[in-house]
Amino acid sequence: MNWDETGPETDEPTGPVFDDRLVDADADGEDTAVEAALRPKDLEEFVGQEKVREQLDLVLKAARARGATADHVLLSGAPGLGKTTLSMIIAAEMNAPIRITSGPAIQHAGDLAAILSSLQEGEVLFLDEIHRMSRPAEEMLYMAMEDFRVDVIVGKGPGATAIPLELPPFTLVGATTRAGLLPPPLRDRFGFTGHMEFYAPAELERVVHRSARLLDVGIDADGAAEIAGRSRGTPRIANRLLRRVRDYAQVKAEGAIDREIAAAALKVYEVDARGLDRLDRAVLGALLKLFGGGPVGLSTLAVAVGEERETVEEVAEPFLVREGLLARTPRGRVATPAAWAHLGLVPPSHGVKGQQGLFGA
Repeated sequence: MNWDETGPETDEPTGPVFDDRLVDADADGEDTAVEAALRPKDLEEFVGQEKVREQLDLVLKAARARGATADHVLLSGAPGLGKTTLSMIIAAEMNAPIRITSGPAIQHAGDLAAILSSLQEGEVLFLDEIHRMSRPAEEMLYMAMEDFRVDVIVGKGPGATAIPLELPPFTLVGATTRAGLLPPPLRDRFGFTGHMEFYAPAELERVVHRSARLLDVGIDADGAAEIAGRSRGTPRIANRLLRRVRDYAQVKAEGAIDREIAAAALKVYEVDARGLDRLDRAVLGALLKLFGGGPVGLSTLAVAVGEERETVEEVAEPFLVREGLLARTPRGRVATPAAWAHLGLVPPSHGVKGQQGLFGA
């Protein structure tokens, strides 16, 4: 039997469920409501992404000087780094309305045609997760971006006719977390492409201070640094942690946040000093304690944690790899020396050969 395959009894793990993670970079309903109030309104107020901001500022100023619409913009990067915020800033800088939709919502060319035909001149169309559009809609978008025209097919079979529909000039802002999935013909039609990087701790401290001011929360420099250091380089997570620390401070410390209050609050919410939560530590703990640091197959590791393999691979592993705590190898997952140190464990002086031979990928 292959020990890296799950049988029927393990298809639905009965272990802990890690929904609604505090350190999840995707937005939930509460984030969407709060972010509207916290979003910066112009490029000068936007924190971080210095290169993208500088380049985008030139693009927008040149377009305004020409009295033309701005070039189409593609923003790529992990969730929570500010792609939607930048799209709204682009519209504000161009003094234009913005329409927001997403790739999964456009499954037919007719859906896209309806949106494009109702745009006003100069309007900004923000298309989130643009890589998830259907292929027919992608092909219609090529002509719309380049020639500001779409062909609407009327009828079927030999009697079908194409009716050209002229579009007013508009600016498409596409956002994607997986730029590699965009077909080259679509990528090439964007006049400006910006990649959003993870934020440095100092930048996140500025984000925390600004958000605290807008939320009317008292916080000192050490408290902001404590929250920023646990935010995984992501402003959305920093703002979410700030709100949870604010709640704790209002109940336990008369509303003021310092390093001790921030650390105590995040201990309650199980977010440690490096930003790891319960799921991250469960994965590392199983890898270190049960399998001697690996290598171990992904499915076996997922069963040990009590989660689906997709959850471990797509939710926990990216951050652990980025932090240098876990490595993916052809033989399976392997813990790094930093993982042993972070959990306060001592690596074995010799390999656990029997265990690795049994459970390794």
